[in-house]
Amino acid sequence: MVEPWRYSGTGISIALRVTPRGGRDDVDGIETLADGRSVLKVRVRAIADGGAANKAVTELLAKALRVPKGNVKILSGATSRLKQVAVDGDPKSLGEALRALTAKSSERKD
Repeated sequence: MVEPWRYSGTGISIALRVTPRGGRDDVDGIETLADGRSVLKVRVRAIADGGAANKAVTELLAKALRVPKGNVKILSGATSRLKQVAVDGDPKSLGEALRALTAKSSERKD
């Protein structure tokens, strides 16, 4: 499966599919969309109103990747379920953290 993140000199860019009002704040793994793109599935308890879900997504990713909240920025898709998010930090360690997160989420499903 293709990883839904790309590396840059300052961090990584992640393609997300967000489920607001998802019952819990969690990373649910990697999904392939109908058009063949891979996305990181994320669910948050917050509703998609007034930016609450976007804030919850950035806080969840910051906590999961162990970076300051200010290092996580929504690049595109602020009003969509499909988002592009940038995370500033060491690209290699961020990639390793994402691989570990997605491995844990797939183990929970089995």
